Amino acid sequence: MPAPVLTGRRRLSEGELTILLDNHARFTAGKGGKRVTLPFVDFSGLDMSGRDLAGGDFTGSVFDAARLSGARLSGANLSGCDLRHADLRYANLTCANLRGACLAGANLTGANLTGADLRPGKFATPHPSKGFPAVVEEDRGGQLEGATLAGAILDQCRLEGLFAPEADFSDCSMVGVNLLQANLKGADLSGAVLNGADVAGANFEGADFSGAEIVGVVMAAARTAGAKLGQIKEPPSRHALLRCAQLVEQARGHDAWVRSGGQQGAPVSFAGEDLRPAADALKGLRLTAVNARGACLAGLDLTGVHLQGANLEDADLVAAVLAGADLRGAKLVGANFARADLRGALLAPLPLGPNRETPTNLRGARLRHVNLEGADLTGAILEGVDSRGARPAIR
Repeated sequence: MPAPVLTGRRRLSEGELTILLDNHARFTAGKGGKRVTLPFVDFSGLDMSGRDLAGGDFTGSVFDAARLSGARLSGANLSGCDLRHADLRYANLTCANLRGACLAGANLTGANLTGADLRPGKFATPHPSKGFPAVVEEDRGGQLEGATLAGAILDQCRLEGLFAPEADFSDCSMVGVNLLQANLKGADLSGAVLNGADVAGANFEGADFSGAEIVGVVMAAARTAGAKLGQIKEPPSRHALLRCAQLVEQARGHDAWVRSGGQQGAPVSFAGEDLRPAADALKGLRLTAVNARGACLAGLDLTGVHLQGANLEDADLVAAVLAGADLRGAKLVGANFARADLRGALLAPLPLGPNRETPTNLRGARLRHVNLEGADLTGAILEGVDSRGARPAIR
């Protein structure tokens, strides 16, 4: 796709940009300043990483190859903008107006686009001879062709008519997204969660849905020739829904067993069970040494759960919340923690007595796009771990 013609767009110096953005940061912080209004500006290649641009008006501007990683762009007006090959990793684009914007080849790994609007819109360019504000408007659909959105959040996004062939949506959260008439031909949707998505008329030909979750999605309304649909994650069965209440009660018994030193309650086994309907019912329980091998715990709130010495080999913990959980000495070989929240979790060795301890074993685990802020991985076995997109990066 040819680069846009920049006739009539002004180019800011680094000094001018710094003054304007500092002023905007004061405005958003309620300390005076002025909201930034910079339509039809050439920001190509500039570094605005981590900047507060929330609510700013950048209509029709060009950000090609700009560095915007970690930038706050929530509620910003980016309609008709060119963001080709821009670095938007972990940027906050919640409720941003991206109608008619082009993000072909952009890197949006881990970005938050909840409620963003990428529907077709107006692509306005300054008049070739009169410049801005005399503009020429043309219709243009939202474009994400070849973009990388691995681990991004697109819940409730408006993506009708989106052009995104060969885009990488792997491990994305796309709950309730509207993909009416969108083109995702050949896209990577492996591990994505599309529950409740509207896919009427969408083109998924040749797309990869391996491990994706599509509860409530009418795939028959989309074009799926050649798509990989054989390994889609099934919703909880009726049996799982009925059994879950029993397992939660048994988990409380396990908690009593641990707290009483074996005098009350009894240990529970979650091996191979589907506990997704449990939601937050296990939050804070002491499940020390529990056997949950091969269990499906995806999306559960396991905040503060005690799982010392537990067996979670090959368990599905996609998008689970394990903030502050105690996983010391746990067996986590082959477990899938994609997009899980492990902030402040303990994964150091578990002391067993004088000069004895057992390490946490994460060999071959999937830790893609995991939040590890404040987590303790001291001494953990990390051989063969897939930690792409994990924050902070595992060394």
